[in-house]
Amino acid sequence: MVRSDIIRGHLDAIILRLIYEKDQYGYEISKEISLRTNDRFQIKEATLYAVFQRLERRELIESYFGDISHGGKRRYYKITKLGKAYFKETVEEWQEIKEIINIFMEGM
Repeated sequence: MVRSDIIRGHLDAIILRLIYEKDQYGYEISKEISLRTNDRFQIKEATLYAVFQRLERRELIESYFGDISHGGKRRYYKITKLGKAYFKETVEEWQEIKEIINIFMEGM
């Protein structure tokens, strides 16, 4: 299991990436993170919803209610035009960070 503090600074980008692919609701995103990482990283529900609130305040995502399912309406999240532009910037930044970290970590 990966320490959450290492990934914490990249949670916004991870969530934006998943929502960029398709509109999703919280539990679906949580499960997708676990699935894609083979359970090496799991996001806590409180952390996930804090990220949603932060991204909505910054107008990078929007939420809406879907159809009723299993007794209630699910809140779905979708990326905004501003969110797509921000995500593209974070991908470029990540490429740069990776190159710098690799300078010091490769060959160990």
